[in-house]
Formats: sequence, structure tokens, C-alpha cells
Amino acid sequence: MQKWIMSGILIVACAFAAVLMFTLPGKDQVAQEEKPQMPEITLNAEQAETTVKANCISCHGDQLQGGAGPNLQKIGSELSAEQLFGIIAKGKGGMMPAFKDKLKEDEIANIAMWLAEKK
Repeated sequence: MQKWIMSGILIVACAFAAVLMFTLPGKDQVAQEEKPQMPEITLNAEQAETTVKANCISCHGDQLQGGAGPNLQKIGSELSAEQLFGIIAKGKGGMMPAFKDKLKEDEIANIAMWLAEKK
């Protein structure tokens, strides 16, 4: 009787493992979700400044000098537009919130390109 119970548990465990193998996202899919793709847009500096003033100055300061968040005045010499896009979209750590649900993808890309020029 005990062999039947153990066999049943083994069959259920194997079936569960097979279901997980086919339903969990693959490594490529997870990597794609972790690194958002920046859309190709033309930089509009005036619009980027307006969006930054409306969303970023409370942490990064009115001159991007820093405060609760880091200084962004020369962030372009450290990070590319694509890296900045990922950070703005997804957030970083507990301090930088994600803006992917608050701003449009084009707005985030515009800010990232504008910040990338700050060197």
C-alpha cells in the first residue's frame, strides 16, 4: 500500500514539474521584460524639461542638483540613453520609483535622451 502512495506522489510531482516547464517564462522572455526597449524618437528638449519639472524635481532638484535623489547634471557621462530609459521606466532600488505606468513610453525616452546629453 505504501508503494502505491509513493508512486502516486511521484507521478503528481512529475506532472506538476512538466506543467511548470511549459508555463513559466523562458530566460529570453524574462530578460526582455527586465530590460525595456527604448523607442526611437526625436529629442524634444523643451518637452523633456517640462516633463522633468512636473515629475522629477521633488527628488532631483530644480537644477537636477540632487536632493532625495542623486545629482543628474552630468548623468550623461555615466549612463547611456538606453540605460536611463530602463531606470526611469522600471525604477531602481527602493528610492527611484518606476514611471512606466505614469508616463508614456515616448515621454520616458525623451527624458532619457535629454538626460544622456548632460555631460
